[in-house]
Amino acid sequence: MIYTEIIKEIIKNIVEGNKVGFKDTVVWNKLFNFQKDAVIGAINKLEKYKGCILADSVGLGKTFSALGIIKYYEMRNKDVLVLCPKKLEANWNTYRHNDKTNILAKDRFNYDVLFHTDLSRGKGMSNGRNLANVNWGNYGLVVIDESHNFRNAGLTYSEKENRYQALLRKVMREGIETKVLMLSATPVNNKFNDLKNQLALAYEGDSELIDEKLDTELGIDSIFKKTQKAFNIWTKLDLSERTTEKLLDMLDFDFFEILDSLTIARSRKHITTYYDTRDIGKFPKRNIPVSIESPLTEDHSLTYVEIAELLSRLNLSVYSPLKYILPSQVSKYAELYDKQTKGGKLTQVDREKSLKILMRINLLKRIESSIDSFRITTNGIVSQIEQTIKALSKDGLEDLISPQFDTESENFDWETNWGDEENVFGKKVKVHLADIDRRQWKEDLEEDLNTLNELLKKVNKITPPVDYKLQKLIATIKNKINNPINQNNKKVIIFTAFADTADYLYENLSKTFKNQYQLNSTLITGSRRVTTAKTIPTELNALLTCFSPQSKGKNLIFPTINEEIDILIATDCISEGQNLQDCDYLINYDIHWNPVRIIQRFGRIDRIGSTNETITLVNFWPDVTLDNYINLKQRVEDRMLISDMAGTADDNILKENQKDLEYRKIQLKKLQEEVTDLEDLREGIDITDLGLNDFRIDLSNFIKEYGEMIDIPEGIHAVVRSTEMLKPGVIFVLKNINEQININKLNRLHPFYLVYISNEGKLMYNHIDSKKILDAIRMLSKGIKEPIISLCEQLNIETQEYHNMSEYSELLKKSIASVLETEDEKEVLSLFKSGGTNVMKEKFKGIEDFKLISFLIVK
Repeated sequence: MIYTEIIKEIIKNIVEGNKVGFKDTVVWNKLFNFQKDAVIGAINKLEKYKGCILADSVGLGKTFSALGIIKYYEMRNKDVLVLCPKKLEANWNTYRHNDKTNILAKDRFNYDVLFHTDLSRGKGMSNGRNLANVNWGNYGLVVIDESHNFRNAGLTYSEKENRYQALLRKVMREGIETKVLMLSATPVNNKFNDLKNQLALAYEGDSELIDEKLDTELGIDSIFKKTQKAFNIWTKLDLSERTTEKLLDMLDFDFFEILDSLTIARSRKHITTYYDTRDIGKFPKRNIPVSIESPLTEDHSLTYVEIAELLSRLNLSVYSPLKYILPSQVSKYAELYDKQTKGGKLTQVDREKSLKILMRINLLKRIESSIDSFRITTNGIVSQIEQTIKALSKDGLEDLISPQFDTESENFDWETNWGDEENVFGKKVKVHLADIDRRQWKEDLEEDLNTLNELLKKVNKITPPVDYKLQKLIATIKNKINNPINQNNKKVIIFTAFADTADYLYENLSKTFKNQYQLNSTLITGSRRVTTAKTIPTELNALLTCFSPQSKGKNLIFPTINEEIDILIATDCISEGQNLQDCDYLINYDIHWNPVRIIQRFGRIDRIGSTNETITLVNFWPDVTLDNYINLKQRVEDRMLISDMAGTADDNILKENQKDLEYRKIQLKKLQEEVTDLEDLREGIDITDLGLNDFRIDLSNFIKEYGEMIDIPEGIHAVVRSTEMLKPGVIFVLKNINEQININKLNRLHPFYLVYISNEGKLMYNHIDSKKILDAIRMLSKGIKEPIISLCEQLNIETQEYHNMSEYSELLKKSIASVLETEDEKEVLSLFKSGGTNVMKEKFKGIEDFKLISFLIVK
């Protein structure tokens, strides 16, 4: 009754998916109940608004939900394009082929897969396609995995569009109408603009197209400006006051309306609390993380601090040839390589400075990862320097080409918030040796060469037997195998950021565990897949299925293979979109500077339906304090910014301010003490659990099962049991007779008002907390289809068979009074809000403005 009255207006647009046979597909029948709700909800948003962000938390299976949505549109004869980071190509390619390993092969998926970086390329081959022939404007649906990579809409270059603008022009605006589904566990970074820019893809960057569809007073641009302003005020509050509740209270109704219209974002807590998950199973219990602080060597003959000091001394001049151009030739190269931007000029010299910072960052990350990956990179730089010195020493006047970087390589850890790679690096720089101050450049190169050779001498002494971190890893795995956490479970996943480190670990672990324990290992990187097993194919799905046979259905796909894999060494190419929950022990051999990556990796085993009672996260840290660790990072990054390049305040991308560093420190500290959910790790901006989508789907399912509810009298009620969280009291559903009055649009459910009041008359949630009250109703009623007879009889006795309802009448009066008080209080508070107040011409007169629709008694 409550749902029907409140949500029946919004239910009209619910799509009936089975009109195209969609609910008979393999993928639909593999989805959990909460995933089915996300699929139907997203389809409805795509149909109404042309766009939707699916931002369910890590471990809730966004990839499978997206596949359900893709199948719906394929069955409506729409061409579908999936745009993903290159490292995730296997996740999506798996379901397109008629292979034994494809559990969805019967659905005959036919979507195209291309990569984010392809948007900036006009030619060449990608994923088997000739980019010159791609008809970008002919897709009915585009699915963007890791859509947060498209946060930056700003025009950085006047003559070259960035990736975001290419997507907007080529895919969204040109050709047929395109709907866009965005997948991201982190759609908001620290600016609400991040979210706005992603949503803008749905309305082709033209806010008028969405404003007329949204039920908001202000336009979407104004709403986001006001929201950001409120957030900026909130960030300046004392830490004690800076709570999520406080922030939500400061945000306008219109912002929640946008979230509800265009996003689906549920947390793990939400799913386990409000969904019946008995058929699915539960999330495993997380043990306290194991933090291993590992020096490079046992005798401390070489330390992280010493290496960081040496790195900060490097001038890395091999990456900055333009710094050495003779004064008379500077203008010639400026004309060739400098770019005019909105904010001024972006010089290639600035780019080179940024490149040097990136190389320092990469070197520090590489030494944190493994001695071997650092050795490989250092040798590579030494080789580049030696070649450059050789060229400078020749008498000829040949050209020199600046070193290029493949940021898609798994040996360069590119952070997407740094911007589009091609814009940061620019194009290849060719310098004529006659235009260069050879002597000065040669001196600087030789200085670096001496420093790096000195470093390599020390590094080369650290062979595998004396590599303390490697030996500690081997001992940790042995201990786990000898003392399983869950019965006889010997499975271990080891994640690293770099393919070189993964190769090094496989080389030094696989034989040991095969010989001593008869356990098979596998190595999975973007470019290499190998295993010690003799009968398992070295194809991604086969390897993962034999590593996690229960979750991947090995008995159906590979019934004749008897071998299994117990040790999986991998890069982040499988850190998303994979269910490996047979495993209960995950090791991060290097700590990523972005804690989100750590949680995403852990999400491979931290999943609903796990057969493991408990799971463990092990993190290897450098043997320095967290403060020193952050300071090392800051020192190596230096004070040079890419920001000068772009000429906009939004692009200070390499240098974190002190506040960000403090926050990063808090996040990393938290990860040392507990495994947190992504939404608990963020400060302030979190869009999970704010939408009403689940209730719409509930009602739609109810109507399908029982038909429309008609001629139901007002004032009906039900009785449910209280819980530890939800205390005894009453939830009243009121309706305001004067429908035009919704003061400051504070109530999302106007003209309906929900109030949850305790038996003592204490307000549990007021009418502005409508989402929380709906959640409470859902939780209290979960799985109950019949009246609870014992509670009904108890109520009968207490109220003398409803002749004495005075206690409830009193609570009803207090509830209505709370609505009136809150509205008055909010009116006064709005005087202090950004944007001022709406002076109310009309007010509620009082109790006579409301009628009682229904109520839920919590006993």
